[in-house]
Amino acid sequence: MIDLHCHILPGIDDGAKTLDESLAMARIAVADGIHTLACTPHIYPGLYMNDGPGIAHARARLQAALDQQGIALKLVVGADVHLVPGLIDGLRSGQVPTLNGSRYFLLEPSHTTPPPRLEASVFNLIVAGYTPIITHPERLTWVESHYPVFQRLIAQGAWMQVTAGALTGVFGQRARYWGERFIGEGHTHLLASDAHSTGRRLPRLTEGLEVARRLVGDREASRLVTERPAAVLANLPPPGFGLPPKDADQATGRPSMIRQWFSMRHPAP
Repeated sequence: MIDLHCHILPGIDDGAKTLDESLAMARIAVADGIHTLACTPHIYPGLYMNDGPGIAHARARLQAALDQQGIALKLVVGADVHLVPGLIDGLRSGQVPTLNGSRYFLLEPSHTTPPPRLEASVFNLIVAGYTPIITHPERLTWVESHYPVFQRLIAQGAWMQVTAGALTGVFGQRARYWGERFIGEGHTHLLASDAHSTGRRLPRLTEGLEVARRLVGDREASRLVTERPAAVLANLPPPGFGLPPKDADQATGRPSMIRQWFSMRHPAP
């Protein structure tokens, strides 16, 4: 599996604090079946002053430590980016790194407030040649009132990434509901760990992947952690997106059975 969202680099954001913790996170990831992992520290002016060259240097140092310890994990460069003025210029200059130098990058909206002009900003990024991957929409406090916005962002060309731990209740029942809904209704491109430590938010995908399998079947679930992340790293279009035919209403293409399943299992919070 490939994990495209992980705060494993030591001491540069709110993720791993020390090299030993980074190495322990790497061992957990490998034991879970992850062979490639994107180092994606926050870039947030005024709080986390990371940049492309600094992240690349930190990745190289950690990769050397992994190799020395015999930990079979390949690291690639990325960042968890906030929507701030000058973002396109930062992407073009390399100060804001994309995932493995591709056109794809992680875009983290505010957790508590819908960004003004979000749809217009994402559209401008796409026009500029980039593919924003919106991180953990299921955990945003404003998802209830903006769910159709995320569907429109997908129609524009943005991707959605759900957190594996959200599907197992790590972030509470509300995030679990929305995570299952994003995946079950066919609005998710990637499943990632968004790991920050060896504790509650650790770099594991398998438990969340099992939930995804129950929602959309083996093939689509596998794409969330293998084929699509590989396409990102190779800078290719997404292989297969949307619900499998067996899960969609044959006449309309809408995931009618999934909607019925949700309404029976748990009402919207």
